Amino acid sequence: MAKQEFTDAIALLKADHREVEDLFETFESAKGASRKQDIARKICLELKIHTMIEEEIFYPAFRGKIEDDTLDEAYVEHDGAKLLVNDIEAGSPDDDFYDAKVKVLSEEIKHHVHEEEAQKEGMFAQCRKTDVDLVALRDAMLARKEELMAQAKAQGLPPAQPRAVNPIPA
Repeated sequence: MAKQEFTDAIALLKADHREVEDLFETFESAKGASRKQDIARKICLELKIHTMIEEEIFYPAFRGKIEDDTLDEAYVEHDGAKLLVNDIEAGSPDDDFYDAKVKVLSEEIKHHVHEEEAQKEGMFAQCRKTDVDLVALRDAMLARKEELMAQAKAQGLPPAQPRAVNPIPA
């Protein structure tokens, strides 16, 4: 597969959004437990890597340059998704609520994507108005994404770690 080119960090993140949206659509029409689980695991992997590159590289680059509330909400939205991702990864399509968890995760991601991509007031629109070098950011994010993909292939990634939401102890 040819390596994709992205004009900047925002284009990279938008491409990730489209990829996950396509995977959710594929899940909706999938038949059979094994196929559903394969697609759900791919969704979870993509979301884990996406949230990591956003939280490690993208969001910190804009702290103090865009509205703090916008960034804070994004972290909390990520945490809600991470809790579902971990639950989906630990489960199987035979479990109660499995499909419902994937559906709710899809809805949460749609909301989050809308918040980031909204034309005038969204996070990405705010980011474009700053002096942050979006090409250099893209390069750092791509390097980290490749590193995480290699780790996922070699040994898997650990469960997603919430940053703003504290799960209730068992």
